[in-house]
Amino acid sequence: MPGIETVGLFSKPNAVKAAELVPELVRWLEARGLQLRLDPVTAGYAGRGPGLPPEQVAEGCDLIIVLGGDGTLLTAARAVGGRDVPVFAVNLGGLGFLTTIPADQIFIDLEAALRGELRIGRRRMLHCELERGGETISAYEALNDVVVNKSQIARMADLEAFVDAHYVCQFKADGLIVATPTGSTAYSLSAGGPIVFPSVGCLCLTPICPHTLTNRPVILPDTSTIRIRVLSADGETFLTVDGQTGQPLRHGDVVICRSSEHVVRLVRPPNQKFFDVLRAKLKWGER
Repeated sequence: MPGIETVGLFSKPNAVKAAELVPELVRWLEARGLQLRLDPVTAGYAGRGPGLPPEQVAEGCDLIIVLGGDGTLLTAARAVGGRDVPVFAVNLGGLGFLTTIPADQIFIDLEAALRGELRIGRRRMLHCELERGGETISAYEALNDVVVNKSQIARMADLEAFVDAHYVCQFKADGLIVATPTGSTAYSLSAGGPIVFPSVGCLCLTPICPHTLTNRPVILPDTSTIRIRVLSADGETFLTVDGQTGQPLRHGDVVICRSSEHVVRLVRPPNQKFFDVLRAKLKWGER
């Protein structure tokens, strides 16, 4: 990725490691003549004023650096908003399926990135629209998943799902997850969904604790349009996007999901493969 002149930075809030690393990283980048655009959290760590709103950080950037975990990356991915900017995601602790560059390798791997030597993994995003009364009232982009789930204790969500023109069934469950291959190792995996190789063109529809035990996850082509209609009463279900944003739902609302036109370009270490990540994060093969 030669020709990098402007770098955007996102950091995890209230993270001791990020607070320690950011000042050193800022000095390192500026010593190489790079212009920086900092989100408010990073600006606070660096003592550089209020910073920029997250949705403005990526404007004009040639590289985005994310310091934190997968949650911080999800925030940054939505803020990038489909711009064709590589994302250099550094894991500062935790599980980190997506933030696979270790903190102690950051400067070595950044040098390689500035020379254009690191691989890029393209991760397709998920587009979601909320339709109410026949009108689209909101839209979202997700990297991992869109979830419709219950919002009250001890009450199941009542939902019906359609794939393209085909009726699937009525679900009585804690909710439904529509996951990308990237999101297959997130909430969907915890709910019993499959692990999907990142380059597979598909979406996964995963029920959460279904009342009918034979309701199982379904893998669908990424050309599919999934519609989830809310049969529960107003306020009994909630729409959540990447576990971070969303809104309450009303009876009759329709959540529409399809593959997005946007991708996130993740910088990957040169010798790291998907199964290396699974072995490390899921402790496969350990005794």
